[in-house]
Amino acid sequence: MYGVGIDIGSTAAKVAVSKDSKVISKFVMPSGWNSRDTAKEIYEKLSAEGISEKNAKIVATGYGRISVPYANKVVTEITCHGKGASHFVDGDCTVVDIGGQDTKVISIEGGVVADFTMNDKCSAGTGRFIEVMANSLGLTIEELIELSTKGKDTEITSMCTVFAESEVISLVGSGTKKEDIAHGIVNSVIKKVKSLCTRHGRADTYFLSGGFSGNKNMLKQLEDELGARVVSHDEGRYTGAIGAAILAEKIKR
Repeated sequence: MYGVGIDIGSTAAKVAVSKDSKVISKFVMPSGWNSRDTAKEIYEKLSAEGISEKNAKIVATGYGRISVPYANKVVTEITCHGKGASHFVDGDCTVVDIGGQDTKVISIEGGVVADFTMNDKCSAGTGRFIEVMANSLGLTIEELIELSTKGKDTEITSMCTVFAESEVISLVGSGTKKEDIAHGIVNSVIKKVKSLCTRHGRADTYFLSGGFSGNKNMLKQLEDELGARVVSHDEGRYTGAIGAAILAEKIKR
């Protein structure tokens, strides 16, 4: 029997297949506008790999978790990200997940979730915020983060994404260097992440999961701001899906 974890986020759907707690297959695809259509497409991809309800248990998580009709169980993102991070990190850690619609900070102790904090409903401090700001500057998200490492001394003070975008446009109009604006944007997000992390006390190790986990510049800037070790993994983007897959394996046959 296989364990299948399906993590349908607001922008991307991640799928992981595990056997004996080892990931043997994974893929990612856009979430699209309809989570049920996404779930159907995921099922077709899994079927093409020879995986179905007959030889697998399936756990759904994420923003669109209730839209997976063939899932054996629905589990929260917090639990799945905690389990996935424990798969990657030996010992206790604090997980930071900068998602498309929210940012989560999860304390892991003894391999289980001890506490968690999420940002408010405003998209400031999330991946969506960075995406909107990057579009305002005519950059990709990756280009924005890289450019931010070359900037300095600019702050984005608005807490609202709409007002922050207007602030960025004003800075462009006033002749502020693009790298300085990029620095202000990324620094704004990192400071909001730090604010969430401080509610959990200082951790020796932070684990960055989600779509930014493969970005070395984001890891470095987080590490500088938190003053602690920040790590990730090549499969960090799949943390929630992997956690869900491992949990799926434990469902009774």
